[in-house]
Amino acid sequence: MEDIWLSYAKRLQALAATGLHYSPDAFDQERFAEIDGIAREMISRLGQVPVRQLTGLAEPHEGYATPKIDIRAAVFREGRVLLVREKVDGRWTMPGGFADIGYTASEVAVKETWEEATLRVEASKLYEIRHRAKQPGAPDYRDFYKFFFLCTPEDDAPPQAGPETTDARFFDPKDLPPMSIGRSSPADVARALVHLRAPQMLTDWD
Repeated sequence: MEDIWLSYAKRLQALAATGLHYSPDAFDQERFAEIDGIAREMISRLGQVPVRQLTGLAEPHEGYATPKIDIRAAVFREGRVLLVREKVDGRWTMPGGFADIGYTASEVAVKETWEEATLRVEASKLYEIRHRAKQPGAPDYRDFYKFFFLCTPEDDAPPQAGPETTDARFFDPKDLPPMSIGRSSPADVARALVHLRAPQMLTDWD
């Protein structure tokens, strides 16, 4: 669960960015700019990220500030789940990443699985929607929703690492390697397995 003060700072920064975009008043623009700067400094300190490296926050040119979307694919073969090893932290996660413009959410799940595990899949169900700030893991200064899709391999090809990963394998859900919790967690794998066995279940959401 995200620290409440980091949540406040992110909300404050988003409101400032929205105000900078829509307000025609020069004095209000000045105030919103100051609030934006203060909020970014707060996020930097609370998230332990240098201000100059704060990418992915709401920007005035984007219009009304909204959360980003992270998409993950839960791919099973013979009861084993596909995980890829991230170059960034050396830990494992379900394939995925931030949504790309021009693709549907399910298309992103399919595309990311191919790019990170060189495996062709078909999305079959959106099984989970979560707000990252309310999930386990280290604080993230960005604000985004997480969509999890069940996906089925289209063939028996073995997974292989892609440009953004160092390894790709199927694992027994009861014996998972150290996971990159901010991306996906053992709990996300467990829920995927439940939905795989009961496809009529409604999507989980928070």
